[in-house]
Amino acid sequence: MTPHIEAKKEDIAKVVLMPGDPLRAKMIAETFLENPRLVNQVRNIYAYTGTYKGKEVTVMASGMGMPSMGIYSYELFKFYDVDSIIRVGSAGAYTKDLNLYDVILVNASYSDSSYAKVQSGNEDVILHASSNLNFYLQDAANNLNIPLTIANIYSTDVFYKKEDNYKELYNKYGCLAVDMESFALFQNANLLNKKAACLLTISDNLETKEETTSLERQNSFKKMIEIALESIL
Repeated sequence: MTPHIEAKKEDIAKVVLMPGDPLRAKMIAETFLENPRLVNQVRNIYAYTGTYKGKEVTVMASGMGMPSMGIYSYELFKFYDVDSIIRVGSAGAYTKDLNLYDVILVNASYSDSSYAKVQSGNEDVILHASSNLNFYLQDAANNLNIPLTIANIYSTDVFYKKEDNYKELYNKYGCLAVDMESFALFQNANLLNKKAACLLTISDNLETKEETTSLERQNSFKKMIEIALESIL
């Protein structure tokens, strides 16, 4: 047990899927897992452990932002001996080439956050996903015939910021979309010699101004879940 996770060590699987939203974690567990059991509800951050086609897996929410992802992913890696975390979240697109519900596999995450520097002195501003996890995720997407865009993204600490700032990020760093958690997840994985990957579904587009509702984000992002679960087999 940790200050934030009440589960026993044996209640958490070696592979964890991490949506941001606790209700999305609940939906994933109840929709996709066999015999899911609730193993954490401290601060309403739900975690469920069950099996998918015979493979044990935990689905646990991360909450919003790098501080929250940083706490939960660190504790899972460090104190629960989790080997791999696959973030399954939402992202805002920076280009008209991405449509609502398109799925992105993150290659690298750029950030101007101080998270990595404050935590461990790491001054890198671009952190990469684990290449072997990404290989399995690409293979799973191909087998499911689900289109996948492999991209660099921007991971931010600030949700509300200058509206035209994304154009510089797109042009300078090749960031096709934005999230708020991947950079902290990749930092913790690198620090602790673990594996991390990030699948994102486009929930809104800053260029076209299209957006999904909160209920749609909770219940409709199922393609990336299928990819993530098939990849762990």
